[in-house]
Amino acid sequence: MHVELIAYTPEPERTVAIAGRLCYSARGVDELRDNLSDAEVASQLRNLVSVGHLSPAEHANFTFAIEGVSRALSHQLVRHRIASYSQKSQRYVNEQDFTYITPPSIAANPEAAAVFHAQIARLQEAYRELARVVPREDARYLLPNATETKLVCTFNARSLFNFFRLRCCRRAQWEIRDLAYRMRDQVRQVAPVLFALAGPSCETEEICWEGALSCGRAAEVRRRETRETGEESDE
Repeated sequence: MHVELIAYTPEPERTVAIAGRLCYSARGVDELRDNLSDAEVASQLRNLVSVGHLSPAEHANFTFAIEGVSRALSHQLVRHRIASYSQKSQRYVNEQDFTYITPPSIAANPEAAAVFHAQIARLQEAYRELARVVPREDARYLLPNATETKLVCTFNARSLFNFFRLRCCRRAQWEIRDLAYRMRDQVRQVAPVLFALAGPSCETEEICWEGALSCGRAAEVRRRETRETGEESDE
């Protein structure tokens, strides 16, 4: 998997902070912008996130190039509708030698891997045969979820908060969880304060909304916080 943040709103944190301040100030944008220190930007962002006032975050956009992922992942990714996507077309691109993604559970099991790779090889050959006699847009119906795809996608920061909340969760499917962690790492490099509290609720609120399906991490986080607080108070 290759993920690269290829473009983003200049000074994303300052942009969000100015938008947030404007909501509560009678001053104009020029005055708000000129008198906003880095410390005030950080303070404003922490306040906005802590009270859940995330609409100002919609003014900061982040564009990613994503390669080496499966169609199984992309079908999940595009369910995040407050985003823009451009994806490699299976209608126009010849997939006769398509590359594919092998799940770790299959790669780690020799018997499963042998079955998986043999079936992929059969599908590749069947696609080549079909593509010689029917349009590629019809031959593609044979292509599996494992087929590798490429995308460019753009999210605003508020939509990324939602994406990270759902897809950084331990219960998220392994491939999109890996993608979410890589994307979060990269936006934190350019907007560390804004995305400091971006992630699943077990990390940000020490609570889990999965009910009986919870992995138990929220309780682990609470116990760790309790231990750390106790250790600090003993000192």
